[in-house]
Amino acid sequence: MRTLISGIVDKIGEEVELCGWVHNRRDHGKLVFIDLRDRSGLAQVVFAPGNESLMKAASELRPEWVIKLIGRVSKRPEKMVNAELATGAVEIQAVQIEILNKSETPPIAIDSDGYDIGEESRMKYRYLDLRRARLQKNIRDRSRVTQFIRNFLFERGFAEIETPILTKTTPEGARDFLVPARLNPGKFYALPQSPQQYKQLLMVAGFERYFQIARCFRDEDPRADRAYGEFTQVDIEMSFVSQDDILSLTEEMFTALVAAVFPEKTISQKPWPRISHQTAKEKYGGDKPDLRKNKSDPNELAFAWVVDFPLFTEQSEADFFHGSGQSKWAPSHHMFTAPHPDDVPLLDTDPGRVRGLQHDLVLNGYEAGGGSVRIHAAQVQEKVFDLIGFSSDQKKQFAHLLEAFTYGVPPHGGIAPGLERFLLALSGEKSLREFIAFPKTGDGRDLMMDAPSPAAPAQLAELGLTVKKSSHDA
Repeated sequence: MRTLISGIVDKIGEEVELCGWVHNRRDHGKLVFIDLRDRSGLAQVVFAPGNESLMKAASELRPEWVIKLIGRVSKRPEKMVNAELATGAVEIQAVQIEILNKSETPPIAIDSDGYDIGEESRMKYRYLDLRRARLQKNIRDRSRVTQFIRNFLFERGFAEIETPILTKTTPEGARDFLVPARLNPGKFYALPQSPQQYKQLLMVAGFERYFQIARCFRDEDPRADRAYGEFTQVDIEMSFVSQDDILSLTEEMFTALVAAVFPEKTISQKPWPRISHQTAKEKYGGDKPDLRKNKSDPNELAFAWVVDFPLFTEQSEADFFHGSGQSKWAPSHHMFTAPHPDDVPLLDTDPGRVRGLQHDLVLNGYEAGGGSVRIHAAQVQEKVFDLIGFSSDQKKQFAHLLEAFTYGVPPHGGIAPGLERFLLALSGEKSLREFIAFPKTGDGRDLMMDAPSPAAPAQLAELGLTVKKSSHDA
């Protein structure tokens, strides 16, 4: 029966069967050493004289060959202990080896952190890039975080509910990815920018506590803290809650998560400070303040809440994608954020002074998540649509939501921390791509799969589409 490498430290004197990849090979004349790698770690294997066929096989081994090995676990001499390895106090004396698969020489180095390798090479050979220890840790940390969040929310009465990936295009702030509908020629689905409307409709449906590890799709320009095309957010929505309820639950969840999953990290301030948007701008020069006491300490986490945002900002053509050009105002967060109850009369007289019940989760200078208490009164939602200049046709795109609000919608609100953004802020990495198994390049390409790619003429004909040549095709 196979033993994982991490388990050999408890099997001194025993014979074990290991499977994995040859990490490296060192020929010391009479002795041959390899480091064997599996998902749990590295182990040194020694091939000693006495078995000619075994030594011949060892001499042929090359990096990234896949092997099965039987050997005896022994303690290393005290002077030879490798303190940098979890298995560094033991080694495997090889008895038998089977080569399961050979490998060509990898086109990129795998035994380094990979920072010095160009993005195009890393993305083209991502399945090799992911073998490096740093990325193995990042992706496994991501898995541990989602497992913790699921368990935390299940214990508090939340239901995990999947919402559609094929949905309706609506003007929500970023460009949609459109999908042609073959069964309805000339019409299109959109990939969801977030599950925003669905989670509010789930509150109308009476679930009261919903969450989802949700895939979101936005045709936005990429940057270091925003991946192109798709990302994941922890979508949480609750009925019959105040803003304080939402902030308290989120703070409890992330405080417990850090203690359980990243015990080496220290949260510098508890409870987390709550800073008004105006104070953040005036005191820290922006709405994502980095409150760490020692910014060179990678294990210090400075969480904070930024609240009391203005409900609206002054609109320019670049600010908001609905492009009506008919109004001075655009939503500061999104069009479903509720106004502060004290400021509702100002919607008619001075919209620029209306505060929104928006909250941003800030971590070490990153916006790690955002949310709000939502509008649950149809007449207030219509008023906001008017203030941001929606035409009657644009309002019709939300007719399903406005109709649902006539059937007894509860007060509700929530938050949607970005999973990759949270890990980026927590880790000290420089890019979200380090936490995505198969990310796109900075210009939106998947070099490994060669996407995007042209569609076959028969596919286009079936969908009733034609492709016009652009200047790039000339």
